[in-house]
Amino acid sequence: MLFLQKNIKIVFKKSITAGLSFAVLTFGVAAQPVFAQQYPDKPIRLVVAFAPGGPVDTTARILASQLGDILKQSVFVENKAGAGGNIGAQYVANAQPDGYTILVTSAAYAVNPTLYGASAGYIPDKNFTPIVIATTQPNLISVNEQVPVKSIAELKDLAFKENLSYSSPGAGTTPHLTCENLFRSIWKAKITHIPYKGAGPAALAVVGGETPIGCTAVAGVYQFSRQGKVRILGVSSEKRLANLPDVPTLAELGYPQIKDYTWTGIFAPAKTPAAIVQKLNLAINQVLANPEAKEKFDQAGLLMVGGTQKQTAEYVADELKRWAQIVKDTGTKLE
Repeated sequence: MLFLQKNIKIVFKKSITAGLSFAVLTFGVAAQPVFAQQYPDKPIRLVVAFAPGGPVDTTARILASQLGDILKQSVFVENKAGAGGNIGAQYVANAQPDGYTILVTSAAYAVNPTLYGASAGYIPDKNFTPIVIATTQPNLISVNEQVPVKSIAELKDLAFKENLSYSSPGAGTTPHLTCENLFRSIWKAKITHIPYKGAGPAALAVVGGETPIGCTAVAGVYQFSRQGKVRILGVSSEKRLANLPDVPTLAELGYPQIKDYTWTGIFAPAKTPAAIVQKLNLAINQVLANPEAKEKFDQAGLLMVGGTQKQTAEYVADELKRWAQIVKDTGTKLE
């Protein structure tokens, strides 16, 4: 896996192995009401709250390709990008709670209620039921190949000499907050934020030179770094990434407070029957336990998470508190 190191902190208190083992052993045998056993009897939509090409979209498409076989029903992906993930979230929040319209979104889900306030258009505890966290990855800072810096220290020096800008997958996304924390809160530098509609467009912006700096999750620019089109200067993980061993962590570089991750979570509208939520949780965990899916996630630089619905709900509750505090501490505002 791209950034899972042997001793890295797993996002859930229990290990992914335990969560996946539980899911595989119990899938199909857990006691469920009759209506849940009949579910699904029509196609399921995975509504991705971001544009195609980023880690959220990639996660959804890998899941969809195998969920159909497990659930014996068509599963397709529909992108509804905009407003930092809010448009897709609002759409699913207003959908019928029947298990046929499911939200796939990023950690922006935990950020936006604080960043946008009421205009986020949803209240997590009121409008959604967490199903599972499927994947996660750290954020990183990259520069276009033409930018004359090879380290975070050199980028800092340049930031006080020239007018720089950086791309992100959108206002309130965790890569945006990672860079706001570093650039504005810590450096006190005036680097202009240019939000894009998802990780794919944000990565292409730095690759194409629209912005000299890119703040994305790993999956967005990893392939371009291998092609020499961008230079990755630092990552927000606790340990160096296995496939980027020469790239230091921000903690190593003197910023121990920055240990951020971008996760992809699956959510159902509130009031979706618990048995259906459980069935989806088990089905997704079964995909995550599949070697073919593992290979695809590895290639995309995504760490599989999984776990029970209870673990997921507890983790999401913690993330809502953590990112709300980060938004307040950084003073991040919508442009």
